[in-house]
Amino acid sequence: MSPTRPSSTHHERVDIPVVQQRVVINNRHGEKLVGISHETGSKELVILCHGFQSSKERIPMVNLAAAFGKEGISAFRFDFAGNGESEGLFQYGNYHRDADDLRDVVQHFYGEKRVIIALVGHSKGGNVVLLYASKYNDVHTIVNISGRFYLERGIEDRLGQDFLQRIKQNGFIDVKNKRVYGYKLQKIALTKGKFQYRVTEESLMDRLTNDTHATCLLIQKDCRVLTVHGSRDELVPVEDALAFAKIIHNHKLHIVEGADHEFTSHQAELASVVLDFVRSYPPSSIMAGKSTHSCL
Repeated sequence: MSPTRPSSTHHERVDIPVVQQRVVINNRHGEKLVGISHETGSKELVILCHGFQSSKERIPMVNLAAAFGKEGISAFRFDFAGNGESEGLFQYGNYHRDADDLRDVVQHFYGEKRVIIALVGHSKGGNVVLLYASKYNDVHTIVNISGRFYLERGIEDRLGQDFLQRIKQNGFIDVKNKRVYGYKLQKIALTKGKFQYRVTEESLMDRLTNDTHATCLLIQKDCRVLTVHGSRDELVPVEDALAFAKIIHNHKLHIVEGADHEFTSHQAELASVVLDFVRSYPPSSIMAGKSTHSCL
C-alpha cells in the first residue's frame, strides 16, 4: 500500500515573499523623510515609529517589520526629520513636529490607496503615535511600546542638575556622549565627551509643556490602544505604563517580565504581543482606500 500524502490545509504555514523598498516622502516643511517599506502585496499597512535620537534601523523597528511581513502584513519604518537618513535638524522635544511627520507619512500612503491598520511607536515614538491618535481619527489601532507618561522625568539624567537655570542663563545646553555600553543614558558633560546635540530653551519647553494626561483623554473611546512595557526598563519606569492604563479609555496593558527598554532579550515576545493585538482587529471592519472618520 503506497503511503498517502498529507492534504494541504489552511493551517499550514506558507512563506510569504517580502520585498524591501526605499521610500522617500516629503514632509510639510519640504524635508525628505526616508523609510523602508516591507511589501507583502497586502493593501493593509502598519507604520512603525522609532524613539528619541534613534532611527528606523533600531532593533525593535526592524524585527517588528519582519514579524508583520511573515504574517503577510506590509510594514513601513521611517526616520523622523533630523534622525537617521531623513533631512532636517535634530531637535530635543519636537513631539508635535514628529506627529506632523507621521501625519504626512500617513497621508502619503492614503494617496496610494493603502489601508493603515495600525501605528506602532517605541519609546518617544510611543508618545508620538498617541499624540497622533489624539488629533486624528483615521487609524484603527495604536501600539505604545515603552512610552513615557511623565515627560518631566528623565530630563536631569540627560541634561544634568539645574538644567532649567542653566538653559535660561545660557540659552542652550550641549549634550555630550558619556555612553559606556548598551543603552546607557547620555548625560551633560561640559568638558569631556563627543558632542551629540544642542538643547535650546524652546525645544526643552516643547517637552515640558506636552501634557500626556490631556493627550490621552483626547483619544477616542473607540480607538484601541495597547501599551507594552518591560518590567526591567531602567530608562522609563514601568509605572509610566500603569499611568497610561489608568487614563486611556480603550486600553490594554501588557508587561513583559524581565524586559529592558528595547526588549533586548525579549524580541520574540514583543513581536507576538503586538501582532496578536493588531490581528485581533476585525478585518471586515477595515475600510479600503482612504481614511475613515473613526478609530473603529
